[in-house]
Amino acid sequence: MTTFPDTPETTPVSSMEVMGSIDEAIDRLKEIYTNSTDLAKRTLEDGDYAAYADVVYPKLVVEVLRWEPIDRTEPFGYVDQAGRFSAVLSKPHIMERYLREQLERLTGNYPCRIEVGPSDIRIPPEYIRDAPSATEARRAGDVAEIIPRPTLDEVHDAIIDGEWDAFHGEEYPLFHFGPQRFDIACARIEHYTGIRVDHVQKYILFTNYAMHTTEFVSFGLGELSREGSKYTALTLPNGEVITRDAVEEIHGLGGVTAMDLASRFQMPRFDLTTAEGDGLTIINIGVGPSNAKTITDCLAVLRPEAWVMIGHCAGLDARMRIGDLILGNAYQREDHILDRHIPLGNPIPAIPEIQKALEASVDEIYGDDNDLMRTGTVLSTDDRNWEWHTPRKLWEWFNGSTAVAIDMESSTLATNGYRYRIPYGTLLSVSDLPLHSVPKLPAQAQAFYSNSKEAHVMCAVRAMEYLAMDPERLRTRKLRRTLGEVPFR
Repeated sequence: MTTFPDTPETTPVSSMEVMGSIDEAIDRLKEIYTNSTDLAKRTLEDGDYAAYADVVYPKLVVEVLRWEPIDRTEPFGYVDQAGRFSAVLSKPHIMERYLREQLERLTGNYPCRIEVGPSDIRIPPEYIRDAPSATEARRAGDVAEIIPRPTLDEVHDAIIDGEWDAFHGEEYPLFHFGPQRFDIACARIEHYTGIRVDHVQKYILFTNYAMHTTEFVSFGLGELSREGSKYTALTLPNGEVITRDAVEEIHGLGGVTAMDLASRFQMPRFDLTTAEGDGLTIINIGVGPSNAKTITDCLAVLRPEAWVMIGHCAGLDARMRIGDLILGNAYQREDHILDRHIPLGNPIPAIPEIQKALEASVDEIYGDDNDLMRTGTVLSTDDRNWEWHTPRKLWEWFNGSTAVAIDMESSTLATNGYRYRIPYGTLLSVSDLPLHSVPKLPAQAQAFYSNSKEAHVMCAVRAMEYLAMDPERLRTRKLRRTLGEVPFR
């Protein structure tokens, strides 16, 4: 257990309490949140609505008592000056490992004082799991004002986007998101994927195809039946959790082909979990940059270690063949979805650690046949039928471009990874060559899908497993901003 040396006495802020250790701080955060949510349920059940005034989010303050130089290679846990850094948090039980790691890094770099206490921000009942309806409470006259409603006034990315006011108040931001921004993101993850947010893993794969998620499930079943595997369970989009004990029966019934993997939700999600939360999540996000932004806007609050797109693309080089792999090392943004947040003049760098992991996994999966992979610029468009233009228009569009492939999501996922400081990558498979008389047509596409899907998924899986062995290699300073940065990763 980490403890802190005696520090000079300062006047506590409001009802904040000084913590003696990181463990004590995290326990207190969880206690305040649990007490608040339990109180909310009781209040709504028994009609004592005035008591809802005490249903508040917990607040964490780290006071950096003295600034001093630290190891210049530190990617996070760094501050530019001494002072009070604070965050109002929701669902600290979900973020416990993350919070512990961040606090250990920050307090290891500087002499600090940690304070925890109730904030002055009440929790809307809509964000409390299993809370009774607040409809009657909101009809209860003046006391109804005590029951807060979800408000978009508190849902923004001012800290992430480095807005002036967010960094020039009495306290500096410690974390990237406010509590209602966190809560609405968690609610939308569950809305789009259909299952609880609690066990989203730290390494996330995105795809457009059910065939990829089916291959992932097949891999997961194999891992759960393998002696010594780190994976402990596989969660399906219908909420079913498959443990090691159930795998033998599933194999006896026919394995993945006998399973119901269908989902009524827009973005089916599968979690191959570990005890430490460093397993794999795959999400079928559907098609288009808007979907890609929607889900990454939400997942970002959970601070995953990395996300990677495994999708299909149109190849632009006549030397390419169907099934070739494209490892994106630059992004030509013509998806128009994040231009307001990240100007087009801001370069979106490739993340070398992810590039190396994907290259190594392709070598492992494909062996001597690794000449099918090339790196290059991926152009992402918001027009699925981009090739339906005259040859002259296409000539003018691509003139001067070094793009080797076109898709619809990779640039969005990379740009939002850059924006949210989450390492990203993309490994695409060439499914058509429309500029060279090989358009995507049903029969040829299905043959290609059948031949490529397993190897494609396994390249991404092996890359993520390699990164999970030593997550420090992903702790890159390349995503740290010049201005408007917080101490936490």
